[in-house]
Amino acid sequence: MTRDHVSINRDIWNADAANWVEVGERLWGLETPEWGRWGIPDEGLNLLPPDMTGIEAIELGCGTGYVSGWMTRRGARVTALDVSAEQLATARRLAADHGADITFIEGNADETGLPDSAFDFAISEYGASIWCPPATWLREARRLLRPGGQMVFLGNHPLSLICAPIDGSPCDLTLHRPYRGMCGADWTEVDYEPTGICFNLTISSWMALFTDIGFDVTGYQELYAPDEAFGTRAAVPASWARRYPVEQVWHLKKPE
Repeated sequence: MTRDHVSINRDIWNADAANWVEVGERLWGLETPEWGRWGIPDEGLNLLPPDMTGIEAIELGCGTGYVSGWMTRRGARVTALDVSAEQLATARRLAADHGADITFIEGNADETGLPDSAFDFAISEYGASIWCPPATWLREARRLLRPGGQMVFLGNHPLSLICAPIDGSPCDLTLHRPYRGMCGADWTEVDYEPTGICFNLTISSWMALFTDIGFDVTGYQELYAPDEAFGTRAAVPASWARRYPVEQVWHLKKPE
């Protein structure tokens, strides 16, 4: 894919920002984090350190900022970056409503302009993790981390992409795309709920990229919809997501 993913995705998220306000308000109000499109409870996942007192943290692609809000409650000093001015407007309002002191920056996670080795912890949940080319944003994330710093990101499982019909309709039990050579998909002109340009890799390609960039893998999780889940979310039916992993979480570390 050679199209300008930054401007395309920025325009889409600016136009769609109003539709995420209610979701953002609900997630900001949670006492305990929930992750991904099916709201998986944080217990057992441990995407965030339980105590983040004194930690300098950055969220790459913050959307409405709820993950940043959760980190501030755990004691972190948080910087949150997003490409969408409209999403950031919601994030700033909600941070003020909740008394959260967060530094919000409008910018591209591929090239933040922030100083080297400025953070202890970085996270992306459906932000840079799917909307930016992995080789670019992960190199930038590593540059931002101090030696020993941790990186956690959650995004679509590659299986959910190869089972997604070309017209964008909900996942089914057919392999619609090749797994070999996977790099992502352009959803801007599909028939069913068009969105933006997303990125993904095969598991072996993710592993090779981490090695090339200089990240150690400290954990990997595959997420399913809960047994009680129903309906369809982001073109993935609950009946599919209960049987096959819909999301993946990578836990990485920059060597000392």
